Amino acid sequence: MNSQSLWGPLGGPLRAVREYPRRAPLTLAYVCLLLVGHVWVNHGLSADRAATVLGYLSTNLDNLKDHPLTALLGSVLFFDGTLTDVTSVDFVGTLITFGLGVCCSLAWVEHRWGTSRAVAVFLGGHVVATLLTAIVIGVALQHGWYPTAVRQALDYGVSYGAQTVLAIGTLALPRRGRLPWAAFVLAWPLGGADWTGPLPDFTTIGHLTAAAVGFGLLGVPAVRRQLVSPAGPSSAASGGSGPHRDFVPASSPAAGAEMPPSA
Repeated sequence: MNSQSLWGPLGGPLRAVREYPRRAPLTLAYVCLLLVGHVWVNHGLSADRAATVLGYLSTNLDNLKDHPLTALLGSVLFFDGTLTDVTSVDFVGTLITFGLGVCCSLAWVEHRWGTSRAVAVFLGGHVVATLLTAIVIGVALQHGWYPTAVRQALDYGVSYGAQTVLAIGTLALPRRGRLPWAAFVLAWPLGGADWTGPLPDFTTIGHLTAAAVGFGLLGVPAVRRQLVSPAGPSSAASGGSGPHRDFVPASSPAAGAEMPPSA
């Protein structure tokens, strides 16, 4: 009896876990950094000190005006959620953004598209969604749709970048699963939306904007071809920034079997 028949359906996931460090080294390092940061803020600092750190890194209007680069880059060093309260709504959000978004979809994009481009897409989605949302907040404040306290609102985490790669990860699925997945990516932020007037809360707008960035990239023919065609030269031969050779084309039946965007 060979090892494939011994493990059966577990063979693919176990192989994906074993090869994860080679296929997505930067994503693995980022996941470890986020976990360390999460433990440090929630258990290594006092509540007041943690609030000060996160408040300074928050991408609210006041911080974006005062120290934009620090807020934009520092806010993606932590994730807003829980790993322990498994019965809460926050845990569901953690599974989607940190689990499906960073651990799975970002890893797939890095493996499929290369490290440097994965970073560019993730950070680009985070920055673009944050800045466009800030514009919406400014307009909403002028019309009285949001309370003035939103200028100092706590807003940090990986969810905008995660939402962008969740959208791009649609191509990791078989064709029949892509439309339901795209609908899920757009719908889940609306599930907990808080409506104050004609607009939902600004984080919902940010998530929808980030998803639009990801789906917009899929509409670029050159981007789509690179994600669905067999990968080119190994990243080892290009300084770690190129895709690996051993990808399965996303349109094949086995596409996404080893690195699906699922928990």
